[in-house]
Amino acid sequence: MRASIFGELRFESADGEVISLNNRRANLLLAILCIEPGHAMDRDALARLLWANRFAPQAKASLRQCLLELKRKLDDYGLDGLVVSRARIAIDPAVLSCDLDDLEAAFSAGDNEAAIAHLLAIGNRPLIQGATLNPRFDKWLGERREHIDARLRSAIAEAIRTSPKPIGDRLLEAARTRFPTYRTFNGVDHQVSLAVLPFPQLDTVGGDFFLAEGIVDELSTRLAGIEGITLAGRTSIAVVSEKGRTLTEIASELNVSHLIEGEVRRGPKGIQVRLALISGQSGNEVWSDQLYGSIEDFFESRKVIGANVIAAICRALGLPTSPAPSRKMTHDREAYALFLQGRSMVQRISGEEAFDKAIEFFERALAIDPEFAECWTALANAHIMKAALTPSLTRLEQSAKGADCAKRALELDPGQGHALSILGIHDWALFNPARSLERAFEAYARDPNDADVSSRLGSCLLYLGKARDALPYVEASVERDPVYARNYAMLASAYLSLGEFEKARVAGKRMTDLGFPGMWLALAQFALGDCDAAVQTHYETRFLLGTVIMRPPGMPPMDDAARDAYFDIAARGIFSGRQADRSAYCQLIDALHATMPDPYDSSISFPAIWMGHSELVMKIYSKRIHPANIFGLMSLWIDIEPINHTIRHPGFIDFAEGIGMVEAWERFGWPDLMPADPRKA
Repeated sequence: MRASIFGELRFESADGEVISLNNRRANLLLAILCIEPGHAMDRDALARLLWANRFAPQAKASLRQCLLELKRKLDDYGLDGLVVSRARIAIDPAVLSCDLDDLEAAFSAGDNEAAIAHLLAIGNRPLIQGATLNPRFDKWLGERREHIDARLRSAIAEAIRTSPKPIGDRLLEAARTRFPTYRTFNGVDHQVSLAVLPFPQLDTVGGDFFLAEGIVDELSTRLAGIEGITLAGRTSIAVVSEKGRTLTEIASELNVSHLIEGEVRRGPKGIQVRLALISGQSGNEVWSDQLYGSIEDFFESRKVIGANVIAAICRALGLPTSPAPSRKMTHDREAYALFLQGRSMVQRISGEEAFDKAIEFFERALAIDPEFAECWTALANAHIMKAALTPSLTRLEQSAKGADCAKRALELDPGQGHALSILGIHDWALFNPARSLERAFEAYARDPNDADVSSRLGSCLLYLGKARDALPYVEASVERDPVYARNYAMLASAYLSLGEFEKARVAGKRMTDLGFPGMWLALAQFALGDCDAAVQTHYETRFLLGTVIMRPPGMPPMDDAARDAYFDIAARGIFSGRQADRSAYCQLIDALHATMPDPYDSSISFPAIWMGHSELVMKIYSKRIHPANIFGLMSLWIDIEPINHTIRHPGFIDFAEGIGMVEAWERFGWPDLMPADPRKA
């Protein structure tokens, strides 16, 4: 049987005769089974989906009747593909050819010519076009459409990344028949890496007026929407620009080919903006311009940084001009100034007070302009960052607040890729990693130049043990934010999971050079067999307790002697390689888990993973995943003793199924260390 499930449903027999099903629900049932041939679906779930307005016994009876009619119709065409049991229903993939399956099979086989042909054939037609049945089914279908499109975007991105450029260009062109705004780093002739430096503001009017920050923000956002440009992350730019270095030194540290610098002058008659494009290699000016306008030009119509400026910069860089992205900004000056102040506080990442102040600024801005979509995204990010990086006892509540703000941002502006990635973080807290990965892929498709978006996609893949898939996105995050230490923890984890221990050591060393705790460097040293160095590296992180390393929430401060004693036990327990040390520290964190106000804190969950304390690992993550402990999941997949005890535990697959990992693997592929479902071996 041949099934076409993109656009209007169409089923044909082997000789091309149309299989006509008069029963609408039989059509939909067959289409549902064709989405994942061979995957058995629960009978009760199908009955509730297709007959949501009936009582359960009636719905089950209707499903039985529908199956009888469908089987009779298929028998008329000599097709015996329905696999029906008392609990499950599937369609045998051996008797089915489906447009979706053909497309994904082409990508899996590396047959890019066939993939291009299939992409062009399905065009922009939605999955099961025009199907509306009931709210339950409509919601399910909407989610499946998003999931399938996210899966296709992932396959397209990987095919472009691994293909010769001529094939990649054709794949990109075919992708845009389905996803008109599809962008990828590999699909352009000329790639420019760029950093927009902070502009000083010379003001003769007085008062707090964040005009220079606003112009940098507008310029950065418009340039990020240009095909062929990758922007350095704001966090790294903020760190490097404060060090008093030359332009060429800044370009080298940020790993960019060009810089944009400038200044803003504000006087009673208006504003004057100087812009200059600088070669990062020579420090010479490539292009410059002077812009003049009134304050109203900027706040009301954004004329100061308009299409002409963007076009001129693109010409100077040798790039074709692309349309700038749409933005749901604010026209209110006070709201915009509050937004910029809040974002500045988040970029400092300097403690709970900074996040609280940022949240206050964002909320004040939104009280003035409640339709300021980008501010809603910034507020969502502040809530998530506070939950992840401060000693809070309300991390789940904070994560939920972030998700609510992200939803509001997307209602106002569906193009907010960063907001979508924040929703994906909260999905883990709801034990739905499959949904999280769907959102992460979709966020990347909408906003691939956002360093946070690529970072969160990479981290989500790492949590699921898919380091090979994650590595390109993690490397892209490092490239865009090269002095953001947290990115090197992900890079080290990816290399450790892939067995590239020396590369992991280099990434870990860079991370510690940037002031981040040395645990990932210690992991790499341990993997390389240097236990003494790993113990010492971990022990030295004690000096960061209470600053970079947050204290466990609700716990009193330790004096220096207690701190040193604890870190000595921890360092030897994790990295000495001696079973007695490991057992002693396992007993200690068992006791902490039983007594600490947050028994799921990273101070317990991380060492439990690193020591292969599988029972405690599964106990913690089965009960609670929040933005602070989720980062440890990427360490599960390091295949060395004793870390690998957890994934080798007899109960691991049941645990993984309970927290939603198995569903994600069934949809997006199994982890590197587990290429297929071990229960079916």
